[in-house]
This record gives sequence, C-alpha cells and structure tokens, in this order.
Amino acid sequence: MSYNEEYQAALDNPEGYWAGQVDRIQWFKKPETILKQTEYGTYNWYSDGELNSSYLALDWQIEQGRGEQVAIYYDSPVSNTKQAITFNELRDQVATFAGALRGLGVDKGDRVVIYMPMIPEAAVAMLACARLGAPHSVVFGGFAPNELAIRIDDAEPKVILTASCGIEFDKQIAYKPLVDKAVELSAHKPSNVVVCQRPMLQAELDKPGDLDWYDFQQGAEPADPVAVKGEDPLYILYTSGTTGQPKGIVRDNGGHAVALSYALNNVYGMNAGDVWWGASDIGWVVGHSFIVYGPLMGGCSAIFYEGKPIKCPDAGAFWRVIDEYGVNSMFCAPTAFRAIRKEDPNGELSKKYELSSLKWVFVAGEKLDSSTYQWLSELLQVPVVDHWWQTETGWPMTSPMMGWDNPSEPRLGSTNKPIPGYDIRVLDGDGNDVEPNESGNICAKLPMPPGVAWTIWNKPQRFVDSYLTAFPGYYHTGDGGFKDEDGYIYITGRTDDVINVSGHRLSTGEMEEVVSAHPAVAECAVIGANDPLKGQVPVGLVVLKAGVEVDEAQVEAELVQMVREQVGALACFRRAVIVQRLPKTRSGKILRAILRKIAAAESYKMPSTIDDETILPEITGIMEEAGLLK
Repeated sequence: MSYNEEYQAALDNPEGYWAGQVDRIQWFKKPETILKQTEYGTYNWYSDGELNSSYLALDWQIEQGRGEQVAIYYDSPVSNTKQAITFNELRDQVATFAGALRGLGVDKGDRVVIYMPMIPEAAVAMLACARLGAPHSVVFGGFAPNELAIRIDDAEPKVILTASCGIEFDKQIAYKPLVDKAVELSAHKPSNVVVCQRPMLQAELDKPGDLDWYDFQQGAEPADPVAVKGEDPLYILYTSGTTGQPKGIVRDNGGHAVALSYALNNVYGMNAGDVWWGASDIGWVVGHSFIVYGPLMGGCSAIFYEGKPIKCPDAGAFWRVIDEYGVNSMFCAPTAFRAIRKEDPNGELSKKYELSSLKWVFVAGEKLDSSTYQWLSELLQVPVVDHWWQTETGWPMTSPMMGWDNPSEPRLGSTNKPIPGYDIRVLDGDGNDVEPNESGNICAKLPMPPGVAWTIWNKPQRFVDSYLTAFPGYYHTGDGGFKDEDGYIYITGRTDDVINVSGHRLSTGEMEEVVSAHPAVAECAVIGANDPLKGQVPVGLVVLKAGVEVDEAQVEAELVQMVREQVGALACFRRAVIVQRLPKTRSGKILRAILRKIAAAESYKMPSTIDDETILPEITGIMEEAGLLK
C-alpha cells in the first residue's frame, strides 16, 4: 500500500475511507450509519452496528481454527509462574466468569471496577465484562485508596474485582485493605468485592459482599456474548485531569474494534499467529488496546508479563522473554530501556539470548532520547520505531506503517508521520496553521478516525470543554510541537500541567492539592523536572506559612509521604524544596510554565505580566542549590 495514497484518501473522504474498513471485523449486524455527529459536536462511528468485543477476541478466533493456539503467555518472574492459555481455554474461563458476574446481577450497561495486578484473571475479568456488555473501568493497582474512591463514585460500579496482592520486585502489596478503604471513603457502595487469592498473600474476606474469585464461579452457567451497539461503551479509563479531578474517557465498541484491527495489521505489522508483546500494564490504555483487545482480536498470541525490566532476576529479563516465546514485535516506554541500559550499559546480557524472531520495537508514552534510541538500535539491530498517541485516542496518531511496503523512514526526534485518518495540524494561539518547523499547538482536524474517545463518562460537556473548545473544529491534544516540510511530527512537550513519569501521565494539580493540605504550607507549585531514567519527576516548590518554624527536611519527608499515601508511589514525588515565594502574574496566577522551563534548563522570556522580575533568578538559584537543574 502507498502511504501517500491512503493518507490522502482518508483526508478527502473520511466517511468513505472508514466505510471501506467495516469488514475488518465480524459484526452480528453490519452498521448502516458509518459516521454520526452528536448534539455536543462530537462523533460516533458505526453507531448502529451490532457486535461483541469478547466474541471478536475469543469465539471468532476459535471459529477461524485458532482454538488450540496460545492466546496468552503469562510470564511472572516475580511469582515464578508461567502459563500458556489457549483461545479455547480462555474463552471457557471468560464465559464461566461472565456467567458468575451475571449471577451477581451484572447486566448490560452495568459498570465493573477492576483493580488487579498483571495476572491472567485480570484479562478474564475484562473480557467477561465485555461479553456481558458491562463497561469495565480498570484502575492501576498502584493508586491510593482515595484515588480509587474517586473513580468508584464516578463510575458507580455494581461490583469490584480485585486480587489479594500485587508484587513490586520482591515486595508484596496487599490490595484488599486498599479496596476496603476506598469503599469506606466512597459514597457509592458496590454490592460485591470479588477477590482472587494469590498463594503468596491471602486476603481476609471479612466484609459484607466479599466473595472468593473461584468459589463464586461454582455452578455458574457460561454466558454467551451479548450483542451491543457500535456506539455502546466498552470501557471507562480514567486519565489525569488538569484540575485534579480524573476524566473518565469512554471507549465505544464498534470504532474501537475496527481501529485496533487496522492498527495491529498496518501500524504494527502483526498478523494472526504472530507473537506480540505490549510491555505495559492493563491499568493504562496500552494494556487495553495492545495487551488484551488488539492482539486477541487479531489472532495473535499476547505476552502477559508481571515484572520489571530489571531485577527479574536481572536486566536481561526482556531479552529472555523475547527468546523464550519468539516475540515478533513489542511495545514499551523508553523508561524501561533506560533502566536496562543503566544496569547493563554494554548490553552484555542480551548476548545470552536468541533474538532473531524480533522484527522491530515500538516505543511511546514519553520522549525517546537520541542516546537510548541509538543504544537500542545498535543492540538489537532491528528498527526502533518511535510513535505517538494518547489515552484519549486509544491507538496511534503518528507512526510509520510497518505493515505496508516502504514504511516512512525514521527521523530522530520525530514520532513520524500522521496515520491515515488523523489530519494533524500545528496551530498558533489564534487557530491558524503555522509554517513548517514553527512550534505551536498540536491539534487534529475533526472528525478523527474510529476508536477515538468522544466523551467523558457522565460529563459530555467536559469533553467538549477540555478538547474541542480551544480550537473550534479541532481536537486539542494538549501537546506542543511542530511539523517539518515533509509532514513529520515532532512532539516537544505538554502544554498543560500534566507531567509524564515513566510513561504515566499524572496531574501536578492533584499533587498540589495534597501538598497544600500540609498544615505548614501556605502555597505550592508542583512541576516536572527532567530525569534521565523516568523522563520527568515531580518537584514541589513550597512556600511555608509566615511564622512557622519547622525543620525543612522533616517537612519534605512528610510531604513525600502524603503524596505517596494519597496519589500513590507511582507518582515518584520525592523532592519538596522550600522557597520564599513563587513567581506570579499581577492577578495572582502562579507562572507554572516559566517554572517548568527553569526546571528543564530551557531559556525563557520574562513574562510581561510578572509582578516581580527578581524572583525568577532567585528560584533558579534555589533549584540549582538543591541539585534539581541537570
């Protein structure tokens, strides 16, 4: 296929182009309406078609003769466990679990929260919900109880599915007490909490409605897939909002299935029977799109990995997995490869393994630095493909099309060209296209392709306000960057106050709320500082209340603990620096954009609205003294 021809066809006639992709999946009833605009100015694809995502991932694959092919390779070095689960076995587990959920009253349209580690039961849970037409909301196991409680109150789930523990290297993290606390904090009370007991740590099932994962399935009648509309929600996935209130991104069934099929084959170059590894977690969008749904719907064998890239047992863990399962392609955040490189700078551990099955490696989630790119390219001797997408889009926005002949060549610093269906523009503050190589706001002209989220759970107007209002007629990605004369996209960073820690988008506003609650703190700003391993880490700049006499090191320790307890350890909040004042506009708004530039050691212009120009050198000096400017 020719990229230029396909891209232009999607640009000229989006509805016609995506009508041509309808037969990528097996529908119960093909859609008659390809594209529909909602009252809010958003869009639906394939709204009146009927399908079931669990059927596509399991039953349809079996009908194509793949029943005895491995669907999931579970590999858990942290628990010393391995499993190979066929499509037949997975379908039977999912059907039975769905029947058991139905026995608890879970029906089409009901929500289920999933708070689980990377164990096969988590995939069973997701697919069982999809089988019933019950939207699931997977919450990453690293989130603290109050964060889980916020999501429970928003999604109002009938049931919570969890496990007795997760494992962080050699440390066991008990999940049930965290879930119990979240339910205690939440106004909405689910009817049941179903707990998958792991052998290394057993949970107390001592609350009303607590059920054992396997006991409650006894005698359950296996459930057949329920037909849902293309526009019906498959899942809700919460992403950090700039106000600190998470946004429940809603993914539909129809557009999602078509988009994932398109991406798996054309972007990632995978076909039925191939072995695919999305090295992420089901708590993030990558885990939804390219650990569970995408590869299984495409007839691939998916790697379900529980562990880290290092200390499992060493920094050769990734290479072992590629060798052992014959991985053909994988997806990972650059953070993982930076961690591997830090432990094994010359890549000596890779020489112990046979890596010839690997065709290419995809990276996304944060900026791929040139040294990591070069190290990985030289080590693996396969294309290292930088690409870009967001939780909201659910699948890539820019990437070379590795499934086509002559994919676009890489350009260092670029995430490559837009994928057909995404009309990506770089706009100035007034909404006008800027010249090539000129920085601006990265936006996508409406309508965007199938698979993209078009609403926020229970708050459709918030979606419009967050993404479609700043530049009418466009989706505002919140990222800044530029496009070169050949159409390659370069992402330079966020334009809001969400920072990227190891590929995880986290709200600094959320952390500021926690820090501000300390009795000694008058005001604060949390910004992202560059980190060679994690991309960014949050740093708190804290102004103490007048007359407060405290030990600064003690305050810092208390703030670190507060953020850990209320946001979670994954925030990596470890530094809080005491400052005398924060830079503000004359109207009293903290100049966070300038603080971010100082932290990143970037040049900046003195804002015309600043109330005191002398403060910026003062802040720079304090951050230098604290060792935060690298």
